[in-house]
Amino acid sequence: MSASRTFRKVLVANRGEIAVRVMRTLREMGIASVAVYSAADRASLHVRMADEAYPIGPAPANESYLLVERIIDAAKKAGCDAIHPGYGFLSENPALPEACERAGVTFIGPPASAMRAMGSKTAARDKMEAAGVPIVPGARCDTTDEALAAAKKIGFPVMLKAASGGGGKGMRLVEGPRDMAGAWERARSEAKKFFGDDTVYIEKAILRPRHVEIQVLGDREGNLVHVFERDCSIQRRNQKVVEETPSPAASRELVARMGAIAVQGAKSVGYFSAGTFEFLLAEDGSFYFLEMNTRLQVEHPVTELVTGLDLVREMVHVAQGEKLTFAQRDLASRGAAIECRVYAEDPSNGFLPSPGVIESLVVPSGPGVRDDGGAYAGCTISSYYDPLISKLSVWAPTREHAILRMRRALSEYVVTGIRTNLAFHEKLFAHPEFAAGRYDTGFIERYKGELLGYPQVKPERRNAVAAAVAVAAARMERATGATQATAGESGSRLSPWVAQHRARLK
Repeated sequence: MSASRTFRKVLVANRGEIAVRVMRTLREMGIASVAVYSAADRASLHVRMADEAYPIGPAPANESYLLVERIIDAAKKAGCDAIHPGYGFLSENPALPEACERAGVTFIGPPASAMRAMGSKTAARDKMEAAGVPIVPGARCDTTDEALAAAKKIGFPVMLKAASGGGGKGMRLVEGPRDMAGAWERARSEAKKFFGDDTVYIEKAILRPRHVEIQVLGDREGNLVHVFERDCSIQRRNQKVVEETPSPAASRELVARMGAIAVQGAKSVGYFSAGTFEFLLAEDGSFYFLEMNTRLQVEHPVTELVTGLDLVREMVHVAQGEKLTFAQRDLASRGAAIECRVYAEDPSNGFLPSPGVIESLVVPSGPGVRDDGGAYAGCTISSYYDPLISKLSVWAPTREHAILRMRRALSEYVVTGIRTNLAFHEKLFAHPEFAAGRYDTGFIERYKGELLGYPQVKPERRNAVAAAVAVAAARMERATGATQATAGESGSRLSPWVAQHRARLK
């Protein structure tokens, strides 16, 4: 291994809130940051935050952020020592660290060999099974007939999954034999569209599971630790919406066992830097390997809040050739942290994206509140990329206090000009079953009538019903002289003072 070095300048091969978040740590470390941007992101916050910025192509990601050669070219022009990939885009593509090595630029992340070993879900299952990691019963299949035979052997219901995918794409639940043919074709078609690979595999469907993941962190000398768990079971369309730690469903003993197995799995592929092992946790306490994300996770702030670590800083130290400065026994989790993802989307309309210009933006603050944002008033949420506005996280001494703190923070959050999921989050955090910690990956679907608006009203009547509710509320306020909060465009409830401020902005 080469001697450690100190980076002078790092290119962040990403955009939005994660690029801003990485740049903040770089600035604290005295390292200059370089942004790259597509034509759609010329005025984005991450471009304004960086010390330097370079254009890399048109708006579509496959013509800009997904082109390895454009990223390397920008790094060379800027004279960068290293590249941090963030998450998404090229963050789990081994072609980027390999190109970095050829260009003499350090990749801030795991080795390409580990990425390749864990990049294919089918290959990763084989690797982890050989390493003693428990996996969900499953099979690889090439035809519908093979899938049907495997499903009958495993037992329905089963899940079809894209071998090269993630984020809920290329996934189908198959309840019985009659559903297999259609589900197989749809899963393969979606896998091909999103990942360029129509390979699909089959797994036993674990009913009412929790989605619990383990953060791992290692250096180049083989020192590896786990940094506890995150419960990511609140999902829509198999994509995470809310994450928390500790998990309400996992004892400290169970987390220790899951953590030890995650470290064991990471060592088996020569892993270093930050990464995450994702598990399905069954109601009986058994757990099964789902996949490994060979990158920094979206939800990493909750881990940072309970441990005091800066995971981006640790990734930079490891990339510079430094050893971890702590062992497993030195790590402790304190209090409770929760994160919710604030999206430009319409939950009442199937969570469809809601791109557009943000007219005004009021971000919550105060004790125990952290907002990792990538937007500002006047910026455009583009239709070309994931519509994430920010990640709102809170910390408190107990889970009960953290939920109350999140509800307070959400009440302060204001976004106008576009639709957001803020009202959805307010309903979710007020739901008694969530407050009790009784949830699984089917929570949103199970309680959608309570979380998503007017479930008994036909779509063509929803605007009329909403208008009637608004008129009734206005009449009541005039009649009583009340000064209660009024509903904002974002769905949050605004105080009269914020409402007046908003009126002045228009």
